[in-house]
Amino acid sequence: MLRALLFILPLALMIYAFIDCLNTPEEEVKHLPKPVWAIVVLLFSIVGAIGWIVAGKERGPKGRSGTGRAGRAGGWVAPDDNPEFLKSLKDDGTAPKADDDDDLLKDWEADLRRREEELKRRERGEENEA
Repeated sequence: MLRALLFILPLALMIYAFIDCLNTPEEEVKHLPKPVWAIVVLLFSIVGAIGWIVAGKERGPKGRSGTGRAGRAGGWVAPDDNPEFLKSLKDDGTAPKADDDDDLLKDWEADLRRREEELKRRERGEENEA
Protein backbone atom coordinates (compact mmCIF):
# COMPACT_ATOMS: atom_id res chain seq x y z
CA MET A 1 0.00 0.00 0.00
CA LEU A 2 2.78 2.40 0.93
CA ARG A 3 4.61 1.60 -2.31
CA ALA A 4 1.53 2.49 -4.33
CA LEU A 5 1.15 5.73 -2.39
CA LEU A 6 4.77 6.65 -3.15
CA PHE A 7 3.94 6.30 -6.85
CA ILE A 8 0.45 7.84 -6.86
CA LEU A 9 1.17 11.05 -4.89
CA PRO A 10 3.97 12.36 -7.16
CA LEU A 11 1.93 11.40 -10.23
CA ALA A 12 -1.12 13.27 -8.89
CA LEU A 13 1.07 16.29 -8.07
CA MET A 14 2.53 16.29 -11.56
CA ILE A 15 -0.91 15.98 -13.20
CA TYR A 16 -2.28 18.80 -11.05
CA ALA A 17 0.67 21.08 -11.83
CA PHE A 18 0.49 20.31 -15.56
CA ILE A 19 -3.26 21.00 -15.80
CA ASP A 20 -2.89 24.12 -13.67
CA CYS A 21 -0.09 25.30 -15.94
CA LEU A 22 -2.21 24.75 -19.05
CA ASN A 23 -5.25 26.54 -17.57
CA THR A 24 -3.34 29.54 -16.26
CA PRO A 25 -3.61 32.71 -18.38
CA GLU A 26 -0.33 33.83 -19.95
CA GLU A 27 -0.39 37.10 -17.95
CA GLU A 28 -0.20 35.21 -14.64
CA VAL A 29 2.82 33.03 -15.55
CA LYS A 30 6.08 34.15 -13.94
CA HIS A 31 9.77 33.65 -14.71
CA LEU A 32 9.45 31.39 -17.80
CA PRO A 33 7.06 31.22 -20.76
CA LYS A 34 4.06 28.96 -20.29
CA PRO A 35 5.16 26.23 -22.78
CA VAL A 36 8.55 26.01 -21.06
CA TRP A 37 6.84 25.54 -17.69
CA ALA A 38 4.69 22.75 -19.13
CA ILE A 39 7.80 20.96 -20.43
CA VAL A 40 9.61 21.44 -17.10
CA VAL A 41 6.65 19.96 -15.21
CA LEU A 42 6.55 16.93 -17.54
CA LEU A 43 10.30 16.29 -17.70
CA PHE A 44 11.25 16.90 -14.06
CA SER A 45 8.09 15.45 -12.51
CA ILE A 46 8.32 16.19 -8.78
CA VAL A 47 10.83 19.05 -8.95
CA GLY A 48 9.07 20.62 -11.93
CA ALA A 49 5.64 20.35 -10.32
CA ILE A 50 6.84 21.86 -7.05
CA GLY A 51 8.68 24.57 -9.00
CA TRP A 52 5.48 25.45 -10.88
CA ILE A 53 3.40 25.53 -7.71
CA VAL A 54 5.91 27.65 -5.80
CA ALA A 55 7.30 30.01 -8.44
CA GLY A 56 5.50 29.61 -11.75
CA LYS A 57 2.26 31.47 -11.18
CA GLU A 58 0.96 34.56 -9.42
CA ARG A 59 -1.10 33.08 -6.61
CA GLY A 60 -2.13 36.12 -4.56
CA PRO A 61 -5.49 37.89 -4.96
CA LYS A 62 -5.55 40.62 -7.58
CA GLY A 63 -7.12 44.04 -7.20
CA ARG A 64 -7.63 43.70 -3.49
CA SER A 65 -7.61 47.25 -2.19
CA GLY A 66 -8.50 46.44 1.40
CA THR A 67 -12.03 45.30 0.60
CA GLY A 68 -11.70 41.82 2.09
CA ARG A 69 -13.21 38.71 0.53
CA ALA A 70 -15.90 40.59 -1.37
CA GLY A 71 -13.26 42.53 -3.30
CA ARG A 72 -11.65 39.47 -4.82
CA ALA A 73 -11.74 39.41 -8.58
CA GLY A 74 -13.91 36.54 -9.74
CA GLY A 75 -14.37 35.15 -6.24
CA TRP A 76 -17.74 33.90 -5.08
CA VAL A 77 -19.34 35.72 -2.20
CA ALA A 78 -22.46 34.68 -0.31
CA PRO A 79 -25.40 37.03 -0.90
CA ASP A 80 -25.57 38.12 2.73
CA ASP A 81 -21.87 39.13 2.57
CA ASN A 82 -22.19 40.99 -0.72
CA PRO A 83 -22.80 44.73 -0.16
CA GLU A 84 -23.98 45.27 -3.75
CA PHE A 85 -26.64 42.57 -3.38
CA LEU A 86 -27.85 43.95 -0.07
CA LYS A 87 -28.02 47.44 -1.55
CA SER A 88 -30.04 46.13 -4.50
CA LEU A 89 -32.57 44.67 -2.05
CA LYS A 90 -33.04 48.04 -0.40
CA ASP A 91 -33.33 49.83 -3.77
CA ASP A 92 -35.67 47.21 -5.23
CA GLY A 93 -38.73 48.40 -3.34
CA THR A 94 -40.32 44.94 -3.39
CA ALA A 95 -39.69 44.37 0.30
CA PRO A 96 -42.87 44.69 2.38
CA LYS A 97 -43.24 47.96 4.23
CA ALA A 98 -43.78 48.11 7.99
CA ASP A 99 -47.26 49.61 7.48
CA ASP A 100 -48.24 46.68 5.27
CA ASP A 101 -47.07 44.28 7.97
CA ASP A 102 -49.09 46.10 10.64
CA ASP A 103 -52.22 46.05 8.48
CA LEU A 104 -51.78 42.36 7.77
CA LEU A 105 -51.29 41.59 11.46
CA LYS A 106 -54.46 43.54 12.37
CA ASP A 107 -56.43 41.63 9.72
CA TRP A 108 -55.19 38.30 11.10
CA GLU A 109 -56.04 39.29 14.65
CA ALA A 110 -59.56 40.40 13.62
CA ASP A 111 -60.07 37.14 11.73
CA LEU A 112 -58.87 35.15 14.74
CA ARG A 113 -61.25 37.02 17.07
CA ARG A 114 -64.14 36.40 14.65
CA ARG A 115 -63.36 32.66 14.50
CA GLU A 116 -63.06 32.42 18.29
CA GLU A 117 -66.43 34.12 18.75
CA GLU A 118 -67.97 31.77 16.19
CA LEU A 119 -66.60 28.73 18.05
CA LYS A 120 -67.93 30.03 21.36
CA ARG A 121 -71.39 30.52 19.82
CA ARG A 122 -71.33 26.97 18.45
CA GLU A 123 -70.32 25.54 21.83
CA ARG A 124 -73.09 27.47 23.59
CA GLY A 125 -75.61 26.30 21.00
CA GLU A 126 -74.59 22.65 21.42
CA GLU A 127 -74.75 22.89 25.23
CA ASN A 128 -78.26 24.35 25.09
CA GLU A 129 -79.46 21.52 22.81
CA ALA A 130 -78.00 18.75 24.98
